[in-house]
Amino acid sequence: MKNPLDSVGSAITLGVLFAIIVMVLPQTPGGEFNHLGLGRWAHTVTGIFWIGLLYYFNVAQIPALAAANADKGGPGGAGIVKYVAPRALLWFRWMALATWLTGGWLLGARFMDAFMMREGSEVIGIGVWLGTIMLFNVWVLIWPNQKKVIGIVEATDEEKARARRVATLASRTNFVLSFPMLLSMVGSAHGLPF
Repeated sequence: MKNPLDSVGSAITLGVLFAIIVMVLPQTPGGEFNHLGLGRWAHTVTGIFWIGLLYYFNVAQIPALAAANADKGGPGGAGIVKYVAPRALLWFRWMALATWLTGGWLLGARFMDAFMMREGSEVIGIGVWLGTIMLFNVWVLIWPNQKKVIGIVEATDEEKARARRVATLASRTNFVLSFPMLLSMVGSAHGLPF
């Protein structure tokens, strides 16, 4: 029998199954399923995936690729660009969308109040707007340009250099925006008056 921990997909499946067991065991009063608890959990997990990859790109991968490309006698960054970046970008863009959608689900009827930053929704509204800007950057600026950089879309060397710059700046913008976005999300969820 193959060990399920040898596969990322199996490990994710096991983690989700264990989480469902933990959610189902302690029933809410009256035996009702807590769908908002599920939404909060889904938003948290997808957000950790998204922001974790954002931090990985900005703190580890981008500087490592710059160093690898500057090292004329070294192996270069081809392995990262060919094997790591496409997989990381796949998870990155879909977790960005899943985080935004689960955030909308979690807000429910309050979504428009938050989006419009109506009275009482200002803190979460800031988080919603920052998350929306970041989602836009992922799908409209980062991903289309990264497709050129990693060779999914044909591009000249000049087009790749320009695409690399746009993708890097959009990613770095998201990195900067993630700090106040997380502050707004945590602050709103815990009633902190910022």
